[in-house]
Amino acid sequence: MEETIQLKEVLRMLRKRVGLILILTTLAVIAAGVMSYFVMPPIYQASTQLLVNKTQSEQPLYSPGEVQTNLQLINSYNVIMKSPAILDQVIDELGIDLTVAELNEKMTVSSEEDSQVVNLTVQDTNPQMAADIANETAEVFREKIFTLMNIDNVNILSKAKVEQNPAPIKPKPLLNMALALVIGFMLGVGIAFILEYLDNTIKSEQDIEKLLQVPVLGVVAAFDHTNKKKEIARSGSNGT
Repeated sequence: MEETIQLKEVLRMLRKRVGLILILTTLAVIAAGVMSYFVMPPIYQASTQLLVNKTQSEQPLYSPGEVQTNLQLINSYNVIMKSPAILDQVIDELGIDLTVAELNEKMTVSSEEDSQVVNLTVQDTNPQMAADIANETAEVFREKIFTLMNIDNVNILSKAKVEQNPAPIKPKPLLNMALALVIGFMLGVGIAFILEYLDNTIKSEQDIEKLLQVPVLGVVAAFDHTNKKKEIARSGSNGT
């Protein structure tokens, strides 16, 4: 019974503050939409793949020992590809106004588990620039890795290409607005609970019962002075 009463109190509080909740939820969705469509720049992505092996030897092709060695070196390749030794030359070749740190933030280098294929992904506000950076980095890496690690067997499996009408990977307005809807609603409910908790005024006989822990025996009706004056004035006019 107590749980039912508490649930009724919660529902009553939500109905009481429904205007506040709707306003905060609407403002959150509008803000997310404005940010997604008009403020946040679109980000495009381009990717290229490389197959990296160490220098070929007279051992049988793809022997288990050689493949295992190559897999252990994958992490080193990933670090080298984003190092100043590679990125400085990429910046010079493309003539872009970026530092090594800024270019590094645009790039992600990864590899599939138990695979010698290295994936290079670049994100930029310009889709053509993202593709150029990915392709140039792959070419510079292939040229310089022999000097750095004595590896001359690097093959570019796929180059980054720009589609005719590239679609940005972010921001995602609908997703952002959906998240804002949930966050705005939760924020509105939270503020409603806080306001209700801080409100100590007595507004009804139920509040008196809750505060004093005694039943209410009677209620004095409110006296409307305005209507009473109107009735007196009407009675006076009828009498005359």
